[in-house]
Formats: sequence, structure tokens, C-alpha cells
Amino acid sequence: MIQRIVTELGPWAWWVLGIVLLILEVLLPGVFLVWIGIAAIITGALSLLLWGEAFWVWQVQWLVFAVLSLVAAVLGRRIVSRSDTASDQPYLNQRGQSLVGRTATLEHPIAEGRGRIRLDDTMWSVQGPDLPIGTRVRVTASNGRDLTVEVA
Repeated sequence: MIQRIVTELGPWAWWVLGIVLLILEVLLPGVFLVWIGIAAIITGALSLLLWGEAFWVWQVQWLVFAVLSLVAAVLGRRIVSRSDTASDQPYLNQRGQSLVGRTATLEHPIAEGRGRIRLDDTMWSVQGPDLPIGTRVRVTASNGRDLTVEVA
């Protein structure tokens, strides 16, 4: 079956496969099919050059495609990972972490290890040693929901 398809479409079978994989990447984004699609297109370009050669049978074409897919995936991963730049706002979606180091005044006393502070426009639950209202505290950690404080 594969031999029949490759024979009928000739070197264009690889181009069709490459374009189908690139379209699937657009429909199902994951930045993986693009590299395999590129490998198929490169195999198609090689097929246009080598189609009449005796050694360029479909088994060799699939082997070349597999190797090119692996190489393209490794190089693509390097390209994508290199483009990850450090953010100027590393705690953008981690608001509690961005509050570490700030100081505030207790709005509610810390009793039995729990109290509340106001930072900016938000009331935060805090954990720490028992302290009265009005005590100045420093945020030392965040677990996502509660802040851990100590006397400032």
C-alpha cells in the first residue's frame, strides 16, 4: 500500500505529508508536528532530486524521513528553549510570592497562629507567632493562599 501511494504521487507524497502535518500543527498546536512536517518537506525536496536513482526506494525515503524528524525535533527544541527569555516580572501570576519582603500592619491580631493584614487593596490571611493588632510584620513566605509573617 505504501509503495503504491509513493509510486502514484512520486516525490510529491512527501510534500503532501509535510503540508498535512503543518496544517495539523495549526489545528492542534503543540510545537511538535511542525518539526516532523519540516522533515517531510525536506525529504520531498530530496526526492525531487533523487527520484530516478536506483537506491532511492521507499524504505530509504522512510529512513531518511525518520532521521530528519529526529534531527528537526532536537534542533527545534533547542531553538524553542533558547527563545525563553527571563521575565522582568517573574511573579506576575504568583501574587503571594511578589509580596515576600513587604511590611504591613496587622489588621486582625494573630491568635493561635492566624491573623490578617492589608496589603494594597487586599486583606490577606497570615500565619505566624501570636501578635496584637497594630504590630508591624514582614512577609517571609507565601504558600499561595496564606502569607507567613514575622515581626518587622
